[in-house]
Amino acid sequence: MSGALVDRLLPCPASVEEHPGDFVLGTGTCVVADEAGAPIAAWLRAQLAAATGLPLADQTGGEGVGAITLAADPALAEEEYRLDVKSSGVGIRAGSAAGLAHGAQTFLQLLPSAVYRRGALDDIRWAAPACLIEDRPAFRWRGMMLDVARHFLPKHDILRFVDLLAMHRMNVLHLHLTDDQGWRMEIHRYPRLTEVGAWRRESQVGFGPDAPADGRPHGGFYTQDDLREIVAYAAARGIAVIPEIESPGHVQAAIAAYPELGVAGGDEPREVWTRYGISRNVLNLEESTVEFFRNVLDEVVDVFPSVYIGIGGDECRKDQWRADPRTQERLREIGAASEEEGQSWFVRRIDEHLTARGRRSYGWDEILEGGLAPGATVASWRGETGAVAAARHGHDVVFCPDRVLYFNYRQSESPEEPIPLVTVTTVRDVYELDPVPSGLTPQQRRHVLGAQANLWTEYIDQPRGLDYFAFPRLAALAEALWTADAAGERSWDAFAPRLDAHLERLDAVGVEYRRADGPMPWQQRPGIPGAPRDRADREAELADLTATIAS
Repeated sequence: MSGALVDRLLPCPASVEEHPGDFVLGTGTCVVADEAGAPIAAWLRAQLAAATGLPLADQTGGEGVGAITLAADPALAEEEYRLDVKSSGVGIRAGSAAGLAHGAQTFLQLLPSAVYRRGALDDIRWAAPACLIEDRPAFRWRGMMLDVARHFLPKHDILRFVDLLAMHRMNVLHLHLTDDQGWRMEIHRYPRLTEVGAWRRESQVGFGPDAPADGRPHGGFYTQDDLREIVAYAAARGIAVIPEIESPGHVQAAIAAYPELGVAGGDEPREVWTRYGISRNVLNLEESTVEFFRNVLDEVVDVFPSVYIGIGGDECRKDQWRADPRTQERLREIGAASEEEGQSWFVRRIDEHLTARGRRSYGWDEILEGGLAPGATVASWRGETGAVAAARHGHDVVFCPDRVLYFNYRQSESPEEPIPLVTVTTVRDVYELDPVPSGLTPQQRRHVLGAQANLWTEYIDQPRGLDYFAFPRLAALAEALWTADAAGERSWDAFAPRLDAHLERLDAVGVEYRRADGPMPWQQRPGIPGAPRDRADREAELADLTATIAS
């Protein structure tokens, strides 16, 4: 598909018909909607009014002259939409509120990029070319994981990131709420999780065991009402928020708050961890600890309406379990022949509880080791192995291989990249991603829900840094997940000029993205060591790590 109009749109729609004429916003323009579209209409009206300065009305007698109308259409699929722009008015119809949000975002892209500003500029003709766009996503999971545990992200910055995801027609925000370095969700039954677990006395600066600390306390948490607000804000923009509560590893913040959760006699410090990497401190396997986390998840489920609830499961070191006589006794009690089976037992107990609450557990691909809970969905981050194994065993999969979709990884070989980590992942690498691993049958391919990027924040200590690492790679991922490529229709040469046009929108929003020629001076972190890796070396390491996953 090509043409002047298509060159303005990102992700590229499935079908575009260009028609003569323009729809021009003016003092008589109104935004109206049926019940399904009311929240989307309220957001669109506010966006247009702020950018244009026009007094947009919120009601009219129907689809009259000057109206922008949003309405549900049961004939369309859930996220499918139909955008009909005529000189007399605009109609957006969709199979769901999420589809209406996608249609509204596409309509904004038809207008001058200044529509993304929050104040009106002079001498702009607010015109959208007449056209008919019929569109739907190729994948139903188009996500981004934000790690707010390593470095706390204030609520207003999360809301801003929700807007950026919606702008790219992404539909999942995965919040990594707990880890060794901090617990970020208020739990009424266990107040010390935030009284103690939300704060650490200092943070590591740079990579490696010898990296210094900054000597500055860090922390923060979200009240349950904060999180309900984020959920509602995201839902009004077509985005589901999926929480993640880590277990049985990455739990040192929880153990600092409630030491009885840990393995007795562990020789590691029991404070909220100030270092990065993989802590040796893990949960014990006592029934009381399972009950503790079930109680936590009861409050999580009450706040988050998402079908999927993240349970972690990754990088659980087994050193303490192997060395602890009580854990070895406990493994025998539960019928586990190995520490891996002990972790599987724990994950199954959590999964059973979530299933009873009408939810589905969502964990990193380590949960495949030792056997997987029946209803669990797998986030395959260590290459394709986990995705292939899970799909072949009938489990749903979200593809997020670190080599392409860990957005905290460096973006070039330049030494100017801020705290350069692991392998290089470019915008083009992300754009050319095939979210479905090779070697799957048609039936198995249906288990691949889509993909998500993961943005870990050990070395991203301020919100401005998120912009640099996420954009414009997120724009490339948005298109890779929206536009099917079964016939080889996606083309980097066609995408690149559209990305250039899209950067004008990011400029209008105020996104401090990475420029094609590298970081700006204030985006660099001179003198702070990273950990660049050779790609072949990293792939060999991942092959060893996933060797225990049966395909």
